[in-house]
Amino acid sequence: MRYTVLLFTVLFFLAACNGGDKSNGNEPQTPDNSSSPVQALNYSIVKQYPHDITSFTQGLVIYKGKLYEGTGNEGFSKLMEVDINTGKAIKSVNLDAKYFGEGIAVLNDTVYQLTWKNKIVFVYTLPDFKKVKEFPIGTEGWGITTNGKDLIVSDGTSNLYFYEPSTFELLRTQSVRFNGELSFNLNELEYINGYVYANQWQAPYIYKIDPSNGSIVGQMNLQDTWNNVRKDAPNADVPNGIAYDADTKKTYITGKWWPSLYEIEFSH
Repeated sequence: MRYTVLLFTVLFFLAACNGGDKSNGNEPQTPDNSSSPVQALNYSIVKQYPHDITSFTQGLVIYKGKLYEGTGNEGFSKLMEVDINTGKAIKSVNLDAKYFGEGIAVLNDTVYQLTWKNKIVFVYTLPDFKKVKEFPIGTEGWGITTNGKDLIVSDGTSNLYFYEPSTFELLRTQSVRFNGELSFNLNELEYINGYVYANQWQAPYIYKIDPSNGSIVGQMNLQDTWNNVRKDAPNADVPNGIAYDADTKKTYITGKWWPSLYEIEFSH
């Protein structure tokens, strides 16, 4: 009898907890994982470009035909416009040595650059790279992208955070799951045709995420490419960097301290 009473008490408590106020931006929304299993995303390398082997790549963006890159490590963090054909910086801004640069995104001729444990977002105008604002955020900064309206940020957990660009007000938090289990180490982000693509730190994977419900619907395995990179560059670190050119429909990938940038082809 006491077990029945205890069970009833627990169910009543859970029902009460779930019957409260609607979630706000700080409470992760649970994805619907009733969809089919994660699809393998096959890719092929179309072209190879040089990439600065000293760049600890944290963010990669193509905007209006120009390639922008954000790099990390204290004392080496930069925001750059890069010549895709040579891999050399056309223009660059050095972050103060106390900052560890992370992901970048461009929206409406404005660059947003995350920092890691500093939890600050730097805002620059284009084309002059003039820093015009700084925003504090409540999490570490890892990856950032935009759906054309909101800024979408990762912090190395299973969450994606949606921010209003002009104020950096948190709009909502979306948890991400792989076949029903919480994901982890979500890093550099890119928005392509309605989906968020995310590098997974310390792994060779790129995830295709449905931002409406947080379900991972596709996975690309870059292990073979990473292995080939390390044959020529033994110190090459993890894959990190996804850039999509909306005008040419071309997709590019690279990694931390990689000697090459790759144009790849795959079904979005």
